Order: sequence, then C-alpha cells, then structure tokens
Amino acid sequence: MAARAYWRGQIKLALVSIPVEVFSATRSGAKISFHQVHEPSGKRIRYEKVAPGVGPVDRDEIMKGFEVSKGNYVLLDHEEIEAVKIESRKTLDLVQFVEASEIDVLYYEKPYYVVPADDLAEEAYVVLRDALRQAKKVGLGQLSVRGREQLVSIKPCGRGLVMEVLRYADEVVKAQGFFRDIGDTKPEPDLLDLATALIDKKTGPFQPAEFQDRYVEALQGLIEKKKKAKGGKRILEDVEEPGRAGGGNVIDLMAALKKSVCEGGGRSTASKSTGKPAAESRSKPASKSAATTGGKTSSTARRKSA
Repeated sequence: MAARAYWRGQIKLALVSIPVEVFSATRSGAKISFHQVHEPSGKRIRYEKVAPGVGPVDRDEIMKGFEVSKGNYVLLDHEEIEAVKIESRKTLDLVQFVEASEIDVLYYEKPYYVVPADDLAEEAYVVLRDALRQAKKVGLGQLSVRGREQLVSIKPCGRGLVMEVLRYADEVVKAQGFFRDIGDTKPEPDLLDLATALIDKKTGPFQPAEFQDRYVEALQGLIEKKKKAKGGKRILEDVEEPGRAGGGNVIDLMAALKKSVCEGGGRSTASKSTGKPAAESRSKPASKSAATTGGKTSSTARRKSA
C-alpha cells in the first residue's frame, strides 16, 4: 500500500512556489498493548461515562469543559471548538532562516520527508535543497493542517528535504530549574583524561539497528510461551537483574575509570589509524595519569583511594 501523504501543498520562498508532498518519516515500533480483562469470565473490561450523583449519561449530553476554578467549568460544544480551528492552507511560507545549531534538540518533535509533487517541481526543489546546504541554514515557517498551526523547519536530508515539527516555546521546560544546584567545580585533569580516553575507546558510527527493545522482545517471548502452555495461567521465569557494583555507593572514581579503559570495548578512530589503544594514543598527560610504577598506582590514585 502506498504511503499516505500527511500534507500536500506548496513551499513558498518569496515569489517561488514548489509543489510538494509530505510523508511521515517514522512509524510506531513493535509495541505491545494490553486490555484489562475480568479473569473469572475472560471478558474485556468496558468503561461507562458516569457523572457523580447522576450515574451513566448519554454521549450527546457530554460537552467539553475548561476548569476555571475548582468545580467550575466553561462549557464549549463541538461547533464552537470547530469554529476557532485554523483553516488548513496549502502554502508553507519560509519566513526565516537560522543556523541549525541554534535550534535546541528539545524543540524537535517529529520528522517528515518532503518530496517534489511532480517532475516540474523538481528543479526548484533541488535549488532550495542545495541552497540550504550551501548556506548551512534551516528554513522556518508555520504549517496549518488538521485545524492546528505547527511551527516547522525545512532542511536538507541526503538527496531530499526533511520537515521537522517543532515545539513552541511554552511547550519546553527550561533546564535552569533542574541544573541550578550543580556546582561550578572543575574535574581533576587526570580524571578528565581517563574519561575522555574511555569515550574515545567506545566511539563508533551510529548504527540504530544494533539497538533492540529487550523489554518488548521479552514480552513477545512470554506471550508465545503462554499461547503454547496448557493448563497453567501463569508462567514464572527467573529474571536476571543487572549486576550491581559491590561495596556500597562509595567508589574510587580513578580506579573505576582505569578499569573501564582497560576492559574490552569499541575501538576509537585514533586506535584504528595508529594500531595503538586509544588510551595510549592520547597526549602524554593522559598516559601519565594512567601509569603505574612497580605495581603501585599513581599518587593521584592513592589520594583518591585514601
């Protein structure tokens, strides 16, 4: 089945209009949903619309209500809500261009592929794509669709363009409230060198297919076993918990980092090009911090473990 377009219209840049079609760039994963079931009868649980002191009510007696104070509501019917919806437009005006780095990752919500609607639109489409790439800019505009107005960005993506729906400013919680209690202290250089070496060692290309949702896989396996099981209603399995570090919560950070760097893991770009481990290919200060003499750890490590 051919993909259904999320939106069809024109991207407008000044006097240039480019007919395009917009398609979702993501899809729901293999999520497992459950229903509530009455165990003795095996019947699915249903919910009724009930008003306190009144009991079950008819669907046509229900209105939307906005609570203005405790227990007091402004009521709106379907026609009133529909009347204020933004009329869907067939034009996306690119009204501003910004550096891609200026848009914080918190604002990105959902990506869409943008493709030319026909062969005649392809020339202008390619010009816009390559102009954005050459300028290293992202185009911004507002798209009216399905009664709502969405803030969107347009940027190059391979041979095409991708549109990303952005959150409005009042939808993003500012970070200051969460990070204000973090002090201004700087880490010790030796610790920073070891942590950087560990990052280098585990650096590699992003391959999303290597990451699987183990919870969903475990649920699917459990459901398959239940389908094949006879008689019993419940299957209990031993669940292996992730290993815990022994000795309480207090650890020797220097020793832990050194051990992490020495243990197996991914290889960094530097180690691939020189044939040496990443920790050895770093600058001398990093090597000094990890050095041992006569089976004894460095003075920094001894101070940490003391």
